[in-house]
Amino acid sequence: MTATAPSDARTQPPDNQDREDTAALADFGYRQELHRSLGRYASFAAGFSFISVLTTVFQFFAFGYSFGGPRFFWTWPAVLIGQLLVAACFAELAARYPISGAVYQWSSRLSNAVFGWYAGWIMVLGQIVVVAAAALALQVVLPAVWSGFQLIGTDPSPVSSDGAANAALLGIALLVLTTAVNLLDNKVMSLVNRIGVTAEIAGAVLIVVLLLTHADRSPSVTVHTGGGGSALLVGSFAAAYVMIGFDSAGEMSEETRHPRRVAPRTILTALTAAGLLASLLVLAALLAAPSLTDGRLGTDGLSYVLTSRLGGGLGRVLLCDVALAVAVATLAIQTSATRMLFSMARDRALPFSPALSRVSPRTGQPAAPALVVGVLSAALLLIAFTSPEAWLAIGTTCIVMLYLAYSMVTGPLLLRRLRAPLPPATDESGDPVFSLGRWGVPVNAAALLYGLAMTVNLAWPRAAVYDPSGTHWYFQWFTLLFLAAALAVGATWRALRSRRGHKTTAGAAPAPAVPAPTP
Repeated sequence: MTATAPSDARTQPPDNQDREDTAALADFGYRQELHRSLGRYASFAAGFSFISVLTTVFQFFAFGYSFGGPRFFWTWPAVLIGQLLVAACFAELAARYPISGAVYQWSSRLSNAVFGWYAGWIMVLGQIVVVAAAALALQVVLPAVWSGFQLIGTDPSPVSSDGAANAALLGIALLVLTTAVNLLDNKVMSLVNRIGVTAEIAGAVLIVVLLLTHADRSPSVTVHTGGGGSALLVGSFAAAYVMIGFDSAGEMSEETRHPRRVAPRTILTALTAAGLLASLLVLAALLAAPSLTDGRLGTDGLSYVLTSRLGGGLGRVLLCDVALAVAVATLAIQTSATRMLFSMARDRALPFSPALSRVSPRTGQPAAPALVVGVLSAALLLIAFTSPEAWLAIGTTCIVMLYLAYSMVTGPLLLRRLRAPLPPATDESGDPVFSLGRWGVPVNAAALLYGLAMTVNLAWPRAAVYDPSGTHWYFQWFTLLFLAAALAVGATWRALRSRRGHKTTAGAAPAPAVPAPTP
């Protein structure tokens, strides 16, 4: 099947719209440096490719099933509903603050400069870890396509020593490629993104349809077999990992035409489409799996279902599509982290800010942040050489960091709502932008409670999950240790910066809590 990405050309507004978008950005105190060339589909692709259904479902299906059994299917719609609550809050903010560094900018303007800085710091570190975790996903796909991709040892399982080390090697090679693309013109990056997302959606739909035609059991299996409540809490890690990054559409606002109208819609549509597709993939795999009890679903996951049910030839072709999705997802996540670094550096809120905030006039890309994200993510992958438990530790840590950063937006937003309703806001043309209206407080409160509860669930140091061998205590506590170290490093830098008399501009003179953004 050949997939082509729809053209954005027909959605591109005339030049006067570009001037209006540039003027709107100037109202927030920023110059238009990034190239504003993304249309609606490109904005959708930014969010969808970060979520990347094929990447994350294939990567974490085996883990979720090994703990929750067939009942772990129900964690997918549950997490989707929770994340839609968060996404609805983000859609409101994307319409009011169409600025790169979304979480950092939103939290700073809803609370204060210090709190917003920590939200941005946690978010950007989390994104760097997500880049590494996404790159590791090649290991669950490529060796199943061709054994020659297993360059280290013979066991391709990512939870084996051979598989973990090989995953790190493949991941580093992928990061070299995605970093190179992120140094090119953002039109190239957007084109790769759109083609990849189109191929991923087509491939995911085809996999669902083909697996359902090979189903041997009814959906009732998801009710009558599986783990209990505590096992399902662990099984929910898979869905929690899949449904993050929808805020990327807001992250790319300074490169999107009509961002106040486009970004809120694409945040919601990207998450909804990805969540539904992921749920259908999981269900189809459970119905078509050759066996639910032979243990292979908990070790080999979806790759096993595809090759055993659809045959080696077709199964491998579809796995190639999954490999493409992994590459595009890694690219999109790296791009999102790059924009966060750029936004914070532009406010002189990071070390080496002058270099990190520099944008190439020719490419419209901030080169230094792309290199920093690529190098740090590759360095993080080296942990996988030490133990296979690192694979899960890295994956869980990145989810916790993002969930915590999200809560550092929904929390201040809820406090702002409780003080007074959000004022009506319009876009540059005077049309109303996305708003939750009277549903704002209950939706916001539910989003915050869900986010905090899931953060605790993910970070809880379960020895049976993070250190089953009992030989690497630091993996059991890896997420909390990483978060504590991140906060300590951030606090130390801020203290040294303050002692030297330097000030950041992040949130130093923020706009009113939620202003009407009409120029």
